[in-house]
Amino acid sequence: MAEIFPFRAVRYNAQRVALEKVLTQPYDKITPAMQEKYYAASPYNLIAIEKGKPLPTDSAAENVYTRAGRKFEEWLAQGILIQDSEPAIYAYFQNYALPGTKHRLERRGFIALGRLADYSEGVVFRHEQTLTGPKADRLDLLRQTHCQTGQLFLLYDDPARAVDAILDEAATASPTAEMRDEYDVQHRLWAIADAVRVRKIVESMAGQKLVIADGHHRYETALAYRDECRAKVGRIDPGAPYEKAMWTCFNIHPSGHSGGQHEGLTILPTHRLVRDVAGFSMKAFLKAASAYFNWYAYPFASASEREESLAEFRHDLERRGRGGNVIGVYAGDAGFYLLVLRNTAELERLLPDMTPAQRQLDVVLLHRLLLHKCLGITAEKVTAEANVSYERDLDRAIAAVDEKRAQIAFLLNPVRVKTVMEIALSGDVMPQKSTDFYPKLLSGLCIYRL
Repeated sequence: MAEIFPFRAVRYNAQRVALEKVLTQPYDKITPAMQEKYYAASPYNLIAIEKGKPLPTDSAAENVYTRAGRKFEEWLAQGILIQDSEPAIYAYFQNYALPGTKHRLERRGFIALGRLADYSEGVVFRHEQTLTGPKADRLDLLRQTHCQTGQLFLLYDDPARAVDAILDEAATASPTAEMRDEYDVQHRLWAIADAVRVRKIVESMAGQKLVIADGHHRYETALAYRDECRAKVGRIDPGAPYEKAMWTCFNIHPSGHSGGQHEGLTILPTHRLVRDVAGFSMKAFLKAASAYFNWYAYPFASASEREESLAEFRHDLERRGRGGNVIGVYAGDAGFYLLVLRNTAELERLLPDMTPAQRQLDVVLLHRLLLHKCLGITAEKVTAEANVSYERDLDRAIAAVDEKRAQIAFLLNPVRVKTVMEIALSGDVMPQKSTDFYPKLLSGLCIYRL
C-alpha cells in the first residue's frame, strides 16, 4: 500500500528573496546557458546546490557536492531557507499554456513524503529504464546535502477525486507561495496542516498504485541511499527519514473546470533527428519502410506550397494518430511523409520480444523497424547517441534538416497518459525519451531535509 506522510518542508524565505530569482527547473533540464542565467539571477539561487559548477582544483574532499552541502547549511543558518513550523501536505497547482498556443490548462496535485518501495513490492511503478550516470551524480549530491530539492512526479488513478476535493478546498485561501517561471508557468503552493484534511489524504492514497511520470533517476537514487543507510545501521528502521522521499502526486482524472481552464496532464512528443547515416537516400529508405508501412507524400515546390503541405501534414499526423500507428518523416526538399502501419497482426512476428502493449507504441515501431531494420541504427548506437538526437519542438526538428544538421527527422505524436499507466502497471517499460510531461515541477519549491 502507498504510505503518505505530512512533513515540515524547508522553503525559501520570501521575505528575503524573490522566488523567481532562486528556484530552478529540474537538474536534467538545465542547459549550460540556463545554469549561467541562474547563477546571475541571485547569489542564493538553488543552482549552487542543484547543479553546481565543477572547478579545476576539485578533489575528493572539495567538489560540487561538498560545496552544495555547505551552501544548504549556510542558507539555513542565514534564514534564506526556513523550515515550516508544523508538518503539512502541500497542494501544488501549475497554470500553464500549451507550447505554441495561448490555451491555458491547470494541473493540480500535492507534495508529501512517501515511503520508498522497491518496484517488486507493486506500489511504485516505473515506465522507463534509467542510466547509471545521472544516478551516481544525484547519489553523491544526496550524501553531502542530506536533502531532496527536486520533486518526484508520480501519477495515481482516482476517478472519485477524493484528494482533489480537499486540494480544491485548500486553494480557496491565499497561497503559501506563488511565482511565475521563465516559461510563463504559474506555480502556487498551499500548506495543508489541518489534521483532518491530512488524514483524509493519507487514507485516500493508501490503496493507490503510483506510476513515476518524471524522476526515475531521483527515485532510484533515493532507494540506493536508503539501502546504504540501512547497511550502516544494520537494520530496517521504518521511522528513519531515509525511508521516505518527497513525492509530488497528480490524479490522472481531470475535473473539467469551466472557464477555459481545467486540470491538464500534458505529454509532449520527443522527435528523433538522424544524422551520419552512410549513403542515406530517401528513396531507398521509403522502399525499405514499405515492408511495414504505407506512406503518403505531402510534396511542395514553393514556400507557399510548403506551408500548405506542412499544415496538412500536421493535421493528418494528429488525426491518423488517434486511430492507429503513424510516424511523420521529413528529409528536406522531397517533402513531408506520413508512414502508417500496414498490419498490426504482423507485429508479433516482427517484435517477438516485446509485449503487446509495447508493440502499440509509435516510438517502439520507430526504433525497431525504421531505425534498426531500415537504417541500420542499432539500439547500442541509439544509446550512445551516435546517430540519433532528440528535439521536442516539431518546427525545430524540421529546421535541423533544412540546416543540414540532420539527414532526416522522425516526427511523433505524444503518448497518451492512459498508455503510460497501462504499460507501467503491467510491469513493462517504454524506450527512453518516450514521454515529456509538461510543464516540469520546480526544484526548491519544497525541500525535504533528511
